[in-house]
Amino acid sequence: MRRRWTMVAGWMAVGLVVAGVGIRLAADLTPPGGRERQVTLKVVDLLTRQHLSQHPLDDEIAARALPLLLESFDPLKLYFTRADVEEFRRSQSQLDDWLKQGRIEFGYQVYQRFVQRIDERLQLVEKLLAQPVDFTIDETIVLDRKSLDYPATPEEITDRWRKRIKYDLLVLKAEKVEGDQARERLLRRYQNFARRMKQFDNDELMETYINAFAMSFDPHTSYMSPSQLENFRIMMRLNLEGIGAQLQTDDYGHTVVAKIVPGGAADKHGKLKPQDQIVSVGQGDDGEMVDVVDMKLTDVVKLIRGKAGTVVRLGVLSPNEQEIKIYRIVRAKIELKDSEARGEIFPVGRKPSGEAYRVGVVDLPSFYMDMEASRLNADSFKSTTRDVQAILERFNKEGVDAVVLDLRRNGGGSLVEAINLTGLFIDEGPVVQVRDSSGTVEHYDDPVRGMVWAGPLVVLTSKFSASASEILAGAIQDYRRGLIIGDPATHGKGTVQTLRELGERLFPIANPPNQGAIKITVQEFYRPSGDSTQQRGVLADITLPSLTAHMPGAESDLEYSLPFSRVQPVRYTPYRLVSADMIKVLAERSQARVARSPDFQKLQATIDRYLAQRERKSVSLQEEKFFADRAQLDAAREEEKKIDELENNSANIKRDYYLDEVFAITVDYLELLREQAIAASR
Repeated sequence: MRRRWTMVAGWMAVGLVVAGVGIRLAADLTPPGGRERQVTLKVVDLLTRQHLSQHPLDDEIAARALPLLLESFDPLKLYFTRADVEEFRRSQSQLDDWLKQGRIEFGYQVYQRFVQRIDERLQLVEKLLAQPVDFTIDETIVLDRKSLDYPATPEEITDRWRKRIKYDLLVLKAEKVEGDQARERLLRRYQNFARRMKQFDNDELMETYINAFAMSFDPHTSYMSPSQLENFRIMMRLNLEGIGAQLQTDDYGHTVVAKIVPGGAADKHGKLKPQDQIVSVGQGDDGEMVDVVDMKLTDVVKLIRGKAGTVVRLGVLSPNEQEIKIYRIVRAKIELKDSEARGEIFPVGRKPSGEAYRVGVVDLPSFYMDMEASRLNADSFKSTTRDVQAILERFNKEGVDAVVLDLRRNGGGSLVEAINLTGLFIDEGPVVQVRDSSGTVEHYDDPVRGMVWAGPLVVLTSKFSASASEILAGAIQDYRRGLIIGDPATHGKGTVQTLRELGERLFPIANPPNQGAIKITVQEFYRPSGDSTQQRGVLADITLPSLTAHMPGAESDLEYSLPFSRVQPVRYTPYRLVSADMIKVLAERSQARVARSPDFQKLQATIDRYLAQRERKSVSLQEEKFFADRAQLDAAREEEKKIDELENNSANIKRDYYLDEVFAITVDYLELLREQAIAASR
């Protein structure tokens, strides 16, 4: 149990005053000091000078920031009370002034109140779980958080939590967990949540607070704490050094293995398995074994990560075993293969000669680049363009007839890589235009003459295709270089962010300390035709039914998203590989096939049920009605399933009914191009 100070669970008396209110800090925190003030002032300086909107840090930003801050802690409005929020609002007009002074104490005040409410709600949860639950009462729970207000009275608080627990118990019952086991699991879940929230450190709290302001400028501007900056670097260079295991925290607060990365150190070691619990970590062959039970997951990860070639020892408790085993694993460099480009060739349809067409599919989850290695002018570094170029050169050697570039799960990445990759498919010319905060517009051209792939091209997109992937798709469409197939529109993120590492600006020395960074929106990008993709996205030439098209989360759904705009087009020379008449024929043929397809018919039925359920703002807590609704479709579950499919693709490109329809369109496209070539030669 956490040590108690001055009879308040988890708090230690520290003299600090915010707006005339004395506050106490969690035992894991220290009052914000000089470092926090320096970082905050530098973030404010960069935000106000360099953000694309040139919006001042003023009362309007403060009015946006306070609700975002409260939502970051309590998105379901289960913890804070209406009186809490009204109290916080009395300080709202001063928040921007305090931030300009480098003062972030208000964030500590909100966090302190949040932890206080967590303790109170946990006592309520324990009380409610000890009482019988009547699942025959015909009542509902409101799940649409936007239609909820914060509870005002103790009775409202109790009723909201009673219904929440009832809902959670029904969900567990659907997962075949009932009775005392369900109650115990639910109690553990809320206890673990309380434990995690009380483990916030200064960096996490500062990140949460500053981000409420940063994201009030636009949803893609954010502050990264030092640990988050390191994670971002790892993601962009697609490798890290460690054991090659993905970890997560379960309902009991245990650190468990979620996945073993193929080819990593743990995989080669052979003993660590998914669902194993890590209870202790030791450095080297004789370092002390540190107990990690109840430790924050981020801290456990820090202990396990380390330089390739060094030893880490793990105390492991496997499911259904009582004995803790010690595994000695030599850390190694881990390539994150799931995020890099890959290509496969598929036989499709029949040519006039009778043999199958060969269609090469490139699956590209992100536009990655090892920024550190690039900045240091390394001879070779991880690069999207290099990887895709190698795939396309292999396709050329193996005689593919068409290329399908799959960007359906590509959320963006490096702007440089998007430009260079587009250049693999066009000979020369502008790829993207960029406007900065002063209104200056520049265009960036394909840096290398010639095309690596000059044949027919199809680009697959979805609502999840964002940013850099929209640059490529927009340029391909403007140049009439290939077909865009997928959801009606892409995500609609038409802004450019740059990373400003704060250590370099606070300490102008070689190898400055990691002080985090700010990712800041500094430009908006435009297609060669002059249209932005901001909010509007890239519209598909041919649409196919999909659940992702109807899921929330497009740029236009995000708070404080910047508006759509246009600039003057630049000169470029389109190809003659796509025409309006061709698209019309291809779309009609595809629609006829989709209408006859049992798989697409099932998908459409799922979409219809999903949309009907998503329109509902509440869910029945009467058991029979709850399970009848759930048997039809659980919208949240379908969203999670689809997102999981997009984020955790298997090692091989999956050929399913959707991709088969893309292949059918591709074959029609090849045949229309052949007919067009024959007609032109006469």
